[in-house]
Amino acid sequence: MPENDLALLIEAARAAGDIAKRYFQQDPEVTDKPDGAGPVTEADLAVNAMLESNLQSARPDYGWLSEETEDGPMRLHTQRQFVIDPIDGTRAFINHSKDWAHSLAIVENGQAVAGAVYLPMRDMMFAAAKGGGATLNGAPIAASAKTEDGATLLGSKANFAPAFWKDGTLPPVERVFRSSLAYRMCLVAQGRFDGMITLRPSWEWDIAAGAIIAAEAGAQITDQHDEALQFNNAHPQVPGVLAAGRQLHRALITRLET
Repeated sequence: MPENDLALLIEAARAAGDIAKRYFQQDPEVTDKPDGAGPVTEADLAVNAMLESNLQSARPDYGWLSEETEDGPMRLHTQRQFVIDPIDGTRAFINHSKDWAHSLAIVENGQAVAGAVYLPMRDMMFAAAKGGGATLNGAPIAASAKTEDGATLLGSKANFAPAFWKDGTLPPVERVFRSSLAYRMCLVAQGRFDGMITLRPSWEWDIAAGAIIAAEAGAQITDQHDEALQFNNAHPQVPGVLAAGRQLHRALITRLET
């Protein structure tokens, strides 16, 4: 991976924030995507257009996968790919919450190797490149080493249905919720919360940047079956995500129904 790829992502994420802030709390036009895929605003589309133009101009040989761009097979034949969510947490954006983010990653050989997650309304820039550690606004961050009892676990209420857990027994953790999957992974990287979980198929653009940031902060990250996350799949989803410090991750994996 070129050394300045992370700098490229950080610069692009800040530019995305400049665009999105112009629409935030201004009631942008909202449409519903087909097949119940959720809402999209004119802000999502404006950010996506800028990112696609700028990033593909800077790295024309990189493939492109974005939530707001029609997917195609060309990216499967590239060595590296941009994996982008122009606004992760669109519903939060629409509802005037600050917990939405721009999630930008570069993937190589199925692995996220650089990522930037930026929350413009909180001015929080999480970033990481493979082997370089993770940072928040340039300062190093590290995941929690807390064990299971009393740990805080980010996730929606649906993930704590007894059917997902062996013998229907829920883990002894405190459940917390934040809107953006990318932000949840970064909060684990920061050590503010001890883990995050989602037990539903997860789109690559929601998690690729957060995955490298959390991993570089020392968290263990797998799918819900304890398999390493693989990106640039023909169908760009992975079967759930669990990110936590290593001891907590192991404890939760052993409790999950597989």
